Amino acid sequence: MTFNIALASLGCSKNLVDSEIMLGLLKENNYQITEDFNRADAIIVNTCGFIVSAKEESIETILSMAEYKKTGNCKVLVATGCLVEKYREELAREIPEIDGWLGTNDFHNIVSILDLKLKGNTKFSAPCREDLYQFRMCTTPRHLAYVKIAEGCDNRCTYCLIPQMRGKYQSKPMESIRQEVRELLSQGVKEINLIAQDSTYYGMDIYGEEKLPELLKLIAEEGVPWIRLFYSYPARISKNLLNVLASYPNICKYLDIPIQHADDFILKRMGRHETREDLISLIGRIRELIPQTAIRTTCMVGFPGETEKRFENLLDFVSKVKFDWLGAFTFSREEDTPAALFSEQVPEEIKQDRYDRLMSLQTEISLENKKKWLGKTINVLIEGKSSSNPEYFIGRSQFHAPDVDGVVFIKARDLKVGQFVPVTISDYDIYDLIGEIKA
Repeated sequence: MTFNIALASLGCSKNLVDSEIMLGLLKENNYQITEDFNRADAIIVNTCGFIVSAKEESIETILSMAEYKKTGNCKVLVATGCLVEKYREELAREIPEIDGWLGTNDFHNIVSILDLKLKGNTKFSAPCREDLYQFRMCTTPRHLAYVKIAEGCDNRCTYCLIPQMRGKYQSKPMESIRQEVRELLSQGVKEINLIAQDSTYYGMDIYGEEKLPELLKLIAEEGVPWIRLFYSYPARISKNLLNVLASYPNICKYLDIPIQHADDFILKRMGRHETREDLISLIGRIRELIPQTAIRTTCMVGFPGETEKRFENLLDFVSKVKFDWLGAFTFSREEDTPAALFSEQVPEEIKQDRYDRLMSLQTEISLENKKKWLGKTINVLIEGKSSSNPEYFIGRSQFHAPDVDGVVFIKARDLKVGQFVPVTISDYDIYDLIGEIKA
């Protein structure tokens, strides 16, 4: 008998990779994957637990999926991921509808738990974690994929639960990453997005030294059309790393550098390892060595002790640096983190006001930044037709990361998904560029 399995993946791209591995393992072991939760014999919810809103979404999703036990075909409901890793016992007490629990360190046992619950079989032996990529079933568009180069985090930022949910930093061996990249290339992937909680720490745990530059060279020489690096910790962005980014044309001139804040008091209280001046110096070096680099960052507002003056220091920094892309979120008071117990907690309404002011400033900066693209021709990866205007296709340049940044609208009649085309920019809005195929 064939059993149908549906999976709901929540949270970040790192969680998505875990979900894809689970789906691949299940498919390899003769389970049928379906997107129809109503007909699924078993449902998996891969949870996120980074901040309060993510926890709430995870619990709401679990409860909504539990309803399929009454209204659908569901016989088994399994919860996996970060929320389970941290709160397994509490969740088991509070949500009895769940039949199985797997955290971030044992999610690869998904076949074992479903074999047991659906078939009464206990014979499955999970593969070694380093070999899990072989079973991955990509759910992203065929032309792009995420590759996780490490798991866990050794940074001890005072607001963050990730080390408790994902464990200590564990780099994946370079040869294993190379084999995964080769497999993805054989499937037609054009863009490899490298992810970890802190990509710049890669190699320190197993090789004893910085190995990200070497890893990037290794992957670049495999002939990947685009390689994009995410989650670069600012204190560890070395000159060697920047030289590699500058030297290889297939490494996207794009850096994701979550600074979190730019006031020295707040940075120190957060447990960060850089100062405002360090950040200014770093961004200056990047723009001097690789002038065209698009820089994305993430900022947190409303951290305990953030006075109006300290918040204005952040605004001043952002207005001077003019990031190409900026995301923000309000401080979430997470239990079992030092910051949850800090004095000078900021009221929610002030947090929201500061978030709005920061994003309003970034909107102005974004519009100003877009002017530099007018008349320029850039290489664009086609992702599909516009749903709002059939005369346009949607794509991304190397300066646009998937899902989080803007896109490029291209007026054209016949383009193929996964195709690279030269596009001359003729207009823009707050987030997106608009252009036509270069004649």
